Amino acid sequence: MATVNMADVKRLRELTAAGMMDCKKALTEAEGDFDKAVEILRLMGAKDVGKREARTASNGLVAAKLEGTSLGALLELNCETDFVAKGERFQELAAKVVDHIAATKPADVDALLSSELEGKSVKEHLDEANAALGEKIEIRRFSLLEGGYIASYLHKSDPQLPPTVGVLVQLDKENAEIGKDLAQHIAAMAPKWLSREDVPADVVEKERALFEQMTRDEGKPEQAIAKIVEGRIGGFYKDFTVLEQPFVKDNKKTIAKVAQEAGVTVQAFARYKVGQA
Repeated sequence: MATVNMADVKRLRELTAAGMMDCKKALTEAEGDFDKAVEILRLMGAKDVGKREARTASNGLVAAKLEGTSLGALLELNCETDFVAKGERFQELAAKVVDHIAATKPADVDALLSSELEGKSVKEHLDEANAALGEKIEIRRFSLLEGGYIASYLHKSDPQLPPTVGVLVQLDKENAEIGKDLAQHIAAMAPKWLSREDVPADVVEKERALFEQMTRDEGKPEQAIAKIVEGRIGGFYKDFTVLEQPFVKDNKKTIAKVAQEAGVTVQAFARYKVGQA
C-alpha cells in the first residue's frame, strides 16, 4: 500500500473542497496518483449527490449583477460550509448564474433551474458542482429589479469569505450617491418592507394583538391601551419599513425625508442575508 503524502492530501482538498478523510481515502485507493485521486473523488461525489438532497445548505454567498443602471439581479447561492463558499469554483458558479439571471430574466427559481446555460440546464450545473465539491449546492432565491436607477451593495462580514449580505435598491431617477447610501442603510438595518402600506394586514393584526396583550400585562389603564398600542405599531413600522426608518448617517431624518431632499422616490428594494428569511 502506497504511503499517503499529507501535502498531497492538503493540495487535493484545496482543489476539490472534499473532506480530509475522503481525500486521504482517494489517494490511498489511487496508490498516490494525484490525478487518479481527483477522478475517484469526482466519482464519489456524483454517487452521493442524491444523498445530499436532505442536508442543510446554510452557508454560501450573495451575488449581484447590474446591467447598465436600470436592471439588477441578486442571487443567494447556498452550500454547506464556509470552506466551499470561499472556494473559486463555487464563486465562479455564482457569478455565472447571476449573469444568466440578468440576461434571461427567469420568472422564478424553477424556471431558472430548467433554463439553458452554456448548453446545459442550470440544474445540471448545480449537480456537477454538487459532485465536484462534495456538498449540497442550491439556489435559494433571486430577485430582479428593472427600471429607473438601480444601485447595489454587497457586504462581507469576514474578509476571508465572499459577501453574505446583498442589496438592490431602485430609485425613480439616477442618483449614485443616494443609491449607495440607501443600499448600505438597507444592508445594515434589515428592513422587511418598503412602506407601511406594503406590510401584510395579517402581520399588522398579529403585532397589534401582541402589543395589546403586552400592554395589558403591564397593567396600563384600560382607557390608555388603544393609544399605547397604536404608538407601538408606529414603532414597528419604524423598525421594519425602509421609508420610516431613521437614516443610519443622520438619525434625525427618516429615509423618506432623505429621499425627498434628494429629489428621488424609492420604488423597491431586495435584501438577502445568507441563511436568513
